[in-house]
Amino acid sequence: MKTLLNIIWLVFGGLWLALGYFLAGIICCVLIVTIPWGLASFRIASYALWPFGRTVVDRPGGTGVFSLLGNVIWLLVAGIWIAVGHVLTAVAMAATIVGIPLAIANLKLIPVSLMPLGKQIVPSDRPFAGTYR
Repeated sequence: MKTLLNIIWLVFGGLWLALGYFLAGIICCVLIVTIPWGLASFRIASYALWPFGRTVVDRPGGTGVFSLLGNVIWLLVAGIWIAVGHVLTAVAMAATIVGIPLAIANLKLIPVSLMPLGKQIVPSDRPFAGTYR
């Protein structure tokens, strides 16, 4: 079931989301100072490409002062706008019965798009695993 949902997700928006996050990662890595956000964007891109059966957890030892400061900067610069985009596309996807699982996956991306530093993407045993354990 996870594979089928991931293929449907990929066709109906996941590829474009992943490409957007990948492009943001390239731009952040080119600017040198923003490399941590670039690496986080690459992580989110892989998650946006294939979200079902994976979940986001706090990285062990990755929730320090620098992660907090970086997340606050990210939230103010890009995180809020990305989250609003995820909410709007989730509402559009939820308009049909077929799109409800895709809307849930889109909403699942919001926490990591708001605060990407200090997070890790791990496999889960359920297609609709909670965002945090």
